[in-house]
Amino acid sequence: MPSFDVMSEVDLVALRNAVDVANRKIGNRYDFKGSDARIEQNEKLLTLHGDSDFQLDQMKAVLLPEMTAKKVDVRCLDYGDVQKVGGNKVKQEVKVRVGVEQDLAKKIVKLLKDSKMKVQASIQGDAVRVSGAKRDTLQDAIALVRKEITDFPLQYGNFRD
Repeated sequence: MPSFDVMSEVDLVALRNAVDVANRKIGNRYDFKGSDARIEQNEKLLTLHGDSDFQLDQMKAVLLPEMTAKKVDVRCLDYGDVQKVGGNKVKQEVKVRVGVEQDLAKKIVKLLKDSKMKVQASIQGDAVRVSGAKRDTLQDAIALVRKEITDFPLQYGNFRD
């Protein structure tokens, strides 16, 4: 029985490269001279340090195009609140979401069941396995999920006949 997995993965090496390039660009910019502006990465957590909210916005304006250039989908970012660190320093934590979260997985399963397609969807950890009798039905299921879920980066892999 043909099947495929709906998953969400981020290339952590490409993310690391994008952060390194963004840090180099921030260090070279004139408006960041003398400030403690930097981006730290700890696995799936980015921390932006700056002197003001405006600087954090400028750092994001440098980081996001770098991530896009390295083929890292920026929809996987979950921005936290801006926190005051001390004096006039601020920081913001940005989580990199990897894997299909439980709520989104349930939404995908419900979407496929409500569509009356002849496919079965089941949640397998942080992915959703979709199986059906025909390849064409599975391709229609991929098209449906692509059309309906636009706010989260999804990949469709592990396609088996």
